[in-house]
Amino acid sequence: MKEIEHLNEVTGPVFKIKNDPRITPLGRILRKTSIDELPQLFNVLKGDIEPGGAAAVAHPRLRGVQRRLAAPALSVRPGITCLWQIGGRSSISFEKWMELDLQYIDKWSLKLDLEILVKTIPAVLRGSGAA
Repeated sequence: MKEIEHLNEVTGPVFKIKNDPRITPLGRILRKTSIDELPQLFNVLKGDIEPGGAAAVAHPRLRGVQRRLAAPALSVRPGITCLWQIGGRSSISFEKWMELDLQYIDKWSLKLDLEILVKTIPAVLRGSGAA
């Protein structure tokens, strides 16, 4: 990955490239439509993740302040979809992503999870922010 690290288009520990040379044309379609996320439904059924939740993941690129920002989000079970998913996906900054995860943790309710699930459908169909 070192040879393409300079192509990173986002700040923070996240690595995103709009025209990632590692992704095949079929893979690009799968990512754009989020079809590649369907296997996560098995993880929901197993109880490993929630239908709605925080998006943060433990990532080796998290350093210092970024690690502290992500810590609360890492304390809850991740979700197949989240506020980040409906709030801009890859088009928002790492800091905004963590802010949305903290908002989810602070305001969690079954109603919020249902709202996120319903709003995910048009967000995925629009494909905006998908990378």
